[in-house]
Amino acid sequence: MKLELKNITKKFRENVVIEDVNVTLESGNIYGLVGRNGSGKSVLLKIICGFYSPTKGKVILDGVDYSTKNAFPKNTRALIEKPNFLPDLTGYENLLLLASIQNKIGKQEILDVMEKLNMKTEIHKKYSKYSLGTKQKLGIAQVLMEDPDVMILDEPFNGVEKDTAKEIRELLLEEKQKGKLIIIATHMKEDIDTLADVVYEIDGGKMTELTQS
Repeated sequence: MKLELKNITKKFRENVVIEDVNVTLESGNIYGLVGRNGSGKSVLLKIICGFYSPTKGKVILDGVDYSTKNAFPKNTRALIEKPNFLPDLTGYENLLLLASIQNKIGKQEILDVMEKLNMKTEIHKKYSKYSLGTKQKLGIAQVLMEDPDVMILDEPFNGVEKDTAKEIRELLLEEKQKGKLIIIATHMKEDIDTLADVVYEIDGGKMTELTQS
Protein backbone atom coordinates (compact mmCIF):
# COMPACT_ATOMS: atom_id res chain seq x y z
CA MET A 1 0.00 0.00 0.00
CA LYS A 2 1.03 3.60 -0.53
CA LEU A 3 0.01 6.49 1.71
CA GLU A 4 0.64 9.94 0.28
CA LEU A 5 0.37 13.17 2.25
CA LYS A 6 0.34 16.04 -0.21
CA ASN A 7 0.73 19.64 0.96
CA ILE A 8 -0.99 18.92 4.25
CA THR A 9 -1.62 22.04 6.34
CA LYS A 10 -3.84 22.27 9.41
CA LYS A 11 -4.89 25.47 11.13
CA PHE A 12 -7.00 25.94 14.23
CA ARG A 13 -8.21 29.50 13.78
CA GLU A 14 -4.96 31.36 13.08
CA ASN A 15 -2.73 28.78 14.74
CA VAL A 16 -0.81 26.70 12.19
CA VAL A 17 -0.23 23.25 13.72
CA ILE A 18 0.87 21.37 10.58
CA GLU A 19 2.44 23.22 7.66
CA ASP A 20 2.87 21.92 4.11
CA VAL A 21 3.72 18.28 4.87
CA ASN A 22 4.66 16.20 1.83
CA VAL A 23 5.62 12.57 2.33
CA THR A 24 5.02 9.14 0.80
CA LEU A 25 4.85 6.07 3.07
CA GLU A 26 4.85 2.50 1.71
CA SER A 27 4.05 -1.03 2.86
CA GLY A 28 6.78 -3.14 4.43
CA ASN A 29 8.18 -0.22 6.43
CA ILE A 30 7.95 1.19 9.93
CA TYR A 31 7.92 4.98 10.04
CA GLY A 32 8.77 6.88 13.19
CA LEU A 33 7.29 10.28 13.95
CA VAL A 34 9.04 12.17 16.73
CA GLY A 35 8.57 15.56 18.32
CA ARG A 36 7.96 17.15 21.67
CA ASN A 37 4.54 16.98 23.29
CA GLY A 38 2.21 19.40 21.52
CA SER A 39 4.28 19.43 18.33
CA GLY A 40 1.38 18.25 16.17
CA LYS A 41 2.10 14.52 15.90
CA SER A 42 -1.35 13.45 17.05
CA VAL A 43 -3.02 16.07 14.86
CA LEU A 44 -1.26 14.69 11.79
CA LEU A 45 -2.31 11.13 12.71
CA LYS A 46 -5.91 12.27 13.13
CA ILE A 47 -5.78 13.88 9.69
CA ILE A 48 -4.55 10.57 8.20
CA CYS A 49 -7.45 8.77 9.91
CA GLY A 50 -10.05 11.28 8.76
CA PHE A 51 -10.83 12.56 12.26
CA TYR A 52 -9.69 16.04 11.20
CA SER A 53 -9.99 17.51 7.74
CA PRO A 54 -6.83 19.26 6.54
CA THR A 55 -7.09 22.99 6.00
CA LYS A 56 -5.19 22.35 2.79
CA GLY A 57 -3.81 19.27 1.06
CA LYS A 58 -4.72 15.65 0.41
CA VAL A 59 -4.47 12.26 2.14
CA ILE A 60 -4.27 9.58 -0.56
CA LEU A 61 -4.21 5.85 0.23
CA ASP A 62 -3.74 3.58 -2.77
CA GLY A 63 -5.05 6.25 -5.10
CA VAL A 64 -8.14 7.13 -3.04
CA ASP A 65 -8.34 10.70 -1.71
CA TYR A 66 -9.67 10.29 1.83
CA SER A 67 -9.35 13.99 2.63
CA THR A 68 -12.45 14.64 0.50
CA LYS A 69 -14.32 11.46 1.54
CA ASN A 70 -14.29 12.35 5.25
CA ALA A 71 -13.95 8.62 5.94
CA PHE A 72 -11.65 6.31 7.88
CA PRO A 73 -9.09 4.82 5.45
CA LYS A 74 -9.65 1.26 4.31
CA ASN A 75 -7.87 -1.56 6.19
CA THR A 76 -6.42 0.86 8.75
CA ARG A 77 -6.43 0.62 12.54
CA ALA A 78 -5.17 3.26 14.95
CA LEU A 79 -4.38 3.99 18.58
CA ILE A 80 -4.22 7.77 18.98
CA GLU A 81 -3.61 9.42 22.34
CA LYS A 82 -4.86 7.40 25.30
CA PRO A 83 -7.11 4.38 24.64
CA ASN A 84 -10.77 4.56 25.64
CA PHE A 85 -12.96 1.51 26.18
CA LEU A 86 -16.18 0.75 28.05
CA PRO A 87 -15.21 0.64 31.75
CA ASP A 88 -17.75 -1.94 32.89
CA LEU A 89 -16.77 -4.52 30.26
CA THR A 90 -13.71 -6.74 30.46
CA GLY A 91 -10.83 -6.23 28.08
CA TYR A 92 -11.91 -9.28 26.13
CA GLU A 93 -15.54 -8.12 25.97
CA ASN A 94 -14.45 -4.70 24.68
CA LEU A 95 -12.43 -6.27 21.87
CA LEU A 96 -15.22 -8.72 21.07
CA LEU A 97 -17.65 -5.81 20.76
CA LEU A 98 -15.31 -3.96 18.39
CA ALA A 99 -14.71 -7.12 16.35
CA SER A 100 -18.46 -7.59 15.90
CA ILE A 101 -18.64 -4.40 13.80
CA GLN A 102 -16.97 -6.01 10.78
CA ASN A 103 -17.02 -9.69 11.78
CA LYS A 104 -13.57 -10.30 10.33
CA ILE A 105 -12.33 -12.32 13.31
CA GLY A 106 -13.69 -14.56 16.04
CA LYS A 107 -13.06 -15.18 19.72
CA GLN A 108 -9.86 -17.14 19.23
CA GLU A 109 -8.07 -14.38 17.33
CA ILE A 110 -8.89 -11.97 20.16
CA LEU A 111 -7.60 -14.36 22.80
CA ASP A 112 -4.46 -15.00 20.76
CA VAL A 113 -3.52 -11.33 20.44
CA MET A 114 -4.20 -10.68 24.13
CA GLU A 115 -1.93 -13.55 25.11
CA LYS A 116 0.80 -12.27 22.76
CA LEU A 117 0.69 -9.00 24.71
CA ASN A 118 1.03 -10.75 28.08
CA MET A 119 -2.62 -10.07 28.98
CA LYS A 120 -3.61 -13.61 29.89
CA THR A 121 -4.38 -12.69 33.52
CA GLU A 122 -6.34 -9.56 32.51
CA ILE A 123 -8.55 -11.12 29.82
CA HIS A 124 -11.61 -11.29 32.08
CA LYS A 125 -10.82 -8.29 34.28
CA LYS A 126 -12.97 -5.15 33.89
CA TYR A 127 -11.33 -2.33 31.93
CA SER A 128 -11.92 0.06 34.84
CA LYS A 129 -9.53 -2.09 36.91
CA TYR A 130 -6.72 -1.96 34.33
CA SER A 131 -3.47 -0.13 35.01
CA LEU A 132 -2.25 2.53 32.58
CA GLY A 133 0.10 0.05 30.91
CA THR A 134 -2.59 -2.62 30.58
CA LYS A 135 -4.99 -0.09 29.04
CA GLN A 136 -2.26 0.74 26.56
CA LYS A 137 -1.79 -2.93 25.71
CA LEU A 138 -5.52 -3.32 25.09
CA GLY A 139 -5.34 -0.40 22.68
CA ILE A 140 -2.48 -2.08 20.84
CA ALA A 141 -4.43 -5.36 20.78
CA GLN A 142 -7.30 -3.50 19.11
CA VAL A 143 -4.92 -2.30 16.40
CA LEU A 144 -3.39 -5.72 15.77
CA MET A 145 -6.33 -8.10 16.11
CA GLU A 146 -7.96 -7.71 12.67
CA ASP A 147 -4.69 -7.90 10.73
CA PRO A 148 -4.97 -4.44 9.08
CA ASP A 149 -2.72 -3.27 6.25
CA VAL A 150 -1.99 0.08 7.93
CA MET A 151 -1.26 0.39 11.66
CA ILE A 152 -1.01 3.76 13.42
CA LEU A 153 0.29 3.84 16.99
CA ASP A 154 0.57 7.00 19.07
CA GLU A 155 2.94 6.61 22.07
CA PRO A 156 2.44 2.81 22.10
CA PHE A 157 4.99 2.17 24.87
CA ASN A 158 3.50 4.64 27.33
CA GLY A 159 3.25 2.96 30.73
CA VAL A 160 4.11 -0.49 29.34
CA GLU A 161 6.53 -2.62 31.35
CA LYS A 162 9.97 -3.24 29.88
CA ASP A 163 9.51 -6.94 29.01
CA THR A 164 6.19 -6.34 27.25
CA ALA A 165 7.60 -3.32 25.40
CA LYS A 166 10.27 -5.64 24.00
CA GLU A 167 7.59 -8.12 22.89
CA ILE A 168 5.56 -5.34 21.28
CA ARG A 169 8.62 -4.30 19.30
CA GLU A 170 9.09 -7.89 18.16
CA LEU A 171 5.40 -8.12 17.16
CA LEU A 172 5.65 -4.92 15.14
CA LEU A 173 8.77 -6.17 13.35
CA GLU A 174 6.87 -9.35 12.49
CA GLU A 175 4.01 -7.25 11.09
CA LYS A 176 6.51 -5.27 9.03
CA GLN A 177 7.83 -8.53 7.55
CA LYS A 178 4.24 -9.36 6.53
CA GLY A 179 4.24 -6.18 4.44
CA LYS A 180 2.31 -3.89 6.76
CA LEU A 181 2.65 -0.11 6.75
CA ILE A 182 3.28 0.99 10.34
CA ILE A 183 3.46 4.52 11.75
CA ILE A 184 4.68 5.05 15.30
CA ALA A 185 4.56 8.48 16.95
CA THR A 186 6.48 9.25 20.14
CA HIS A 187 8.13 12.11 21.96
CA MET A 188 10.99 9.74 22.83
CA LYS A 189 13.22 9.03 19.83
CA GLU A 190 14.89 6.08 21.59
CA ASP A 191 11.53 4.28 21.58
CA ILE A 192 11.76 3.76 17.83
CA ASP A 193 15.50 3.75 17.11
CA THR A 194 15.46 -0.05 16.89
CA LEU A 195 12.17 -0.17 14.96
CA ALA A 196 11.87 2.55 12.36
CA ASP A 197 13.21 2.37 8.83
CA VAL A 198 12.66 6.11 8.45
CA VAL A 199 12.22 8.70 11.21
CA TYR A 200 10.56 12.07 10.73
CA GLU A 201 10.58 14.96 13.18
CA ILE A 202 7.72 17.43 13.56
CA ASP A 203 8.82 20.81 14.88
CA GLY A 204 7.05 24.10 14.41
CA GLY A 205 4.53 22.42 12.15
CA LYS A 206 7.23 21.27 9.72
CA MET A 207 8.05 17.60 9.06
CA THR A 208 11.69 16.74 8.39
CA GLU A 209 13.33 13.37 7.74
CA LEU A 210 16.08 12.59 10.25
CA THR A 211 19.27 10.79 9.35
CA GLN A 212 19.47 7.41 11.05
CA SER A 213 22.70 6.74 12.96
